[in-house]
Amino acid sequence: MGEHKIDRHRITEIVAAELAKVATDKGLILELGWISMLRYVVPKDAPEVQVDDMRKAFFMGAEHLFSSIMSILDPGAEPTEKDLDRMTLIHKELEAFRKEVTSHHTAPGRTQ
Repeated sequence: MGEHKIDRHRITEIVAAELAKVATDKGLILELGWISMLRYVVPKDAPEVQVDDMRKAFFMGAEHLFSSIMSILDPGAEPTEKDLDRMTLIHKELEAFRKEVTSHHTAPGRTQ
């Protein structure tokens, strides 16, 4: 019998992508992001007021990004080259931040 190597990272990526699609279709993609942040970033023993404030900050950041994207896109139904460049820069900025944050965390902070 051949040995089957399980690529857990790839499986996690696939499951996360499918979960994101379902959450988006239900209007809950930001809530899914918040739950992830709550699990991996917020300390387990954080007081409820801190958790509430962090949730507000998370959603305000999401609202800022979304409204900024909506205001910077060029008019028209099709994305322009400049639109794509702007989205690429936003993606790079967020990826750099994600790497910065995740490099400091080896285990989940809070479990739900």
